[in-house]
Amino acid sequence: MAFRKRKIAAKTPEQLNAMEAAGRIVGTALQEVRAAAKPGATTLDLDRVAEAVIRDHGAIPTFLGYNGFPGSICASVNEVVVHGIPSASVVLGEGDLVSIDCGATLDGWVGDSAWTFGVGELDPAVAKMNDATEWVLARGIEAMVPGNKLTDVSHALEVATREAEERFGVELGILDGYGGHGIGRTMHEEPFLANEGRPHRGPLIQEGSVLAIEPMLILGGEVDSEVLEDEWTVVTVDGSPAAHWEHTVAATAGGPRILTPRT
Repeated sequence: MAFRKRKIAAKTPEQLNAMEAAGRIVGTALQEVRAAAKPGATTLDLDRVAEAVIRDHGAIPTFLGYNGFPGSICASVNEVVVHGIPSASVVLGEGDLVSIDCGATLDGWVGDSAWTFGVGELDPAVAKMNDATEWVLARGIEAMVPGNKLTDVSHALEVATREAEERFGVELGILDGYGGHGIGRTMHEEPFLANEGRPHRGPLIQEGSVLAIEPMLILGGEVDSEVLEDEWTVVTVDGSPAAHWEHTVAATAGGPRILTPRT
């Protein structure tokens, strides 16, 4: 039997267009959430904003009910890295760092994206860490091209993280054990995409392959994390703030195509 190289499943151009339609709704929801994230607002308020936008566009909140998750967004504030549950008891204040992760399903296709922003003016070091995480995401997206392998994206993210420390003047840690993923008809498809690793390994990225690329970085270097008793919320043990940026990205002959655009 001839050896067949493993490849990340490819979507057709029509399927990529359908995924982008879902992704644009996610982008709109994220923008509306950011506009609503003012001092005194709760993360439950933000969740309601996102759900309304998603449903008003004829889509379904992908996160709501996913493995029992109770929200339409993950709302992670300051030391919460990812998977924060929206709550009426989490009230935003000036200087808070807010990470919003959001998904929408439209006509059976999923868009998934996250970004992190400040409520008012951030501490300068926190702002640099957030800008660095966005920059690292961009470097990872650049590696999402046909002919690369899965861990070429992982390696690009890791190298960019180390470069960002010098570029932005902050010490950064990579959240251990978490990363991106394949995506399409369901939110989490194979393969898992680590945010660090050696290059040239894993399945081949082909034209039409899609990955959700999502660096999660912590201010202050390598910091331990833990999951709270709600079995969702991931926090830094020492209270260090963290940022999370994500786009759903397709590999195309013309280069990486972001399927979750926002203006």
